Amino acid sequence: MLHKVRGIVLKTTNYSESSVVVQVFTDKFGMQSYMINGVKKPKAKIKMNMLQSLHLLDMVVYHKANTSIQRVSELRPSPVFKSIPYDVIKSSIVIFLNEVLYKSIRQQSADDGLFDFIFNAIAWFDENNAIDPNFHLSFLLKLSRFLGFSPNSNRRSDQIYFDLQEGEFASRTPIHAHYLQLEDALCFIALLNTPLEKISEIKLSNSQRRFLLDKILVFYNLHTASFGEVQSHKILETLLA
Repeated sequence: MLHKVRGIVLKTTNYSESSVVVQVFTDKFGMQSYMINGVKKPKAKIKMNMLQSLHLLDMVVYHKANTSIQRVSELRPSPVFKSIPYDVIKSSIVIFLNEVLYKSIRQQSADDGLFDFIFNAIAWFDENNAIDPNFHLSFLLKLSRFLGFSPNSNRRSDQIYFDLQEGEFASRTPIHAHYLQLEDALCFIALLNTPLEKISEIKLSNSQRRFLLDKILVFYNLHTASFGEVQSHKILETLLA
């Protein structure tokens, strides 16, 4: 049976000389794997450049329940990216976010709120001419809301630490190393609560961004099963320095 779906590309794996298996987070079926034949041939209707990290798609797919690999009838980029593929910093940010997303939602079932957040945020990032160096930090903190471990931003005046393990402010120093001092904690919460359109108003130095990124990845590791180590942020940090 054919279904119209929207999709977000998360991983493409070579299957044969001309075919690939693409893992796509779809609005209707959640994470799915699709076999695409002939994608590497010169006259292929579906080309490899349509299947890059976090590309946004309109698809017509065959779907069979309890089948590990599905098939695609039609596929087209929608919207077509205007800046991400042509800007080394934007494409590096997207590769980094793609790695975190893949580690976080690889078993994800359909979730309209999660799908719409990722889809709209990436589309906005592509449309926005300026490269906001806070985007990836804000994106990840906002994403945690949809993954079920959003930081609790409520704080009393005596609470001067943010406990990353508990996800909330604390008045006493936590007994473990995973916490933020108040100044960094307030930036952490600002990145969570400020709309993407206004995150440029959050003034951070490059060293603050690197520090907060490391702590956000610790936060994900603490709250996501089998998250593991993220590699691509090291390249990103170099580009954004």
